[in-house]
Amino acid sequence: MLRTAWLLCGDRHQAEELVQQALVRTYSRWGHVRQRDPLGYTRRVLANLRVDHWRRRRREVLVPPEDVSPDSTPLHARSSADRTGDRDQLVRALATLTPRQRRVVVLRHFLDLSEAEVAADLGVSAGTVKSTASRAMAALRTALSLDQTDAGDARHGSDR
Repeated sequence: MLRTAWLLCGDRHQAEELVQQALVRTYSRWGHVRQRDPLGYTRRVLANLRVDHWRRRRREVLVPPEDVSPDSTPLHARSSADRTGDRDQLVRALATLTPRQRRVVVLRHFLDLSEAEVAADLGVSAGTVKSTASRAMAALRTALSLDQTDAGDARHGSDR
């Protein structure tokens, strides 16, 4: 849940707060929720809380990618060096997406939900999920290829 919240909002402290609020709301409806899908319900509450927060503030405020330290993110993968590089690229690439695109990418690709599940969680049509995911993935490919090019230039001493 924490990783999902962090990927949705880009800030560890805000992600922790979102998870706490989602769990409180899930607990308050536990009699109804436990008979169905508690994880799906909590995930939807988490996404809805993020949308509500964004709507109240009217703008997205992410931590600039330059200010993200490797220890402040809850993503854990392979070796420490790989995790740091991957995490930095992921944060920078996700920061380029719109809030809706980020939600779709997180739910679809990081949580491995189907298009129908993402559509149900976000309250949009499956077609909207498909088109948003397509645009988001294109933006991520562009952002990640630029990061790769910049890294290659730095290794080879290019001044481009």
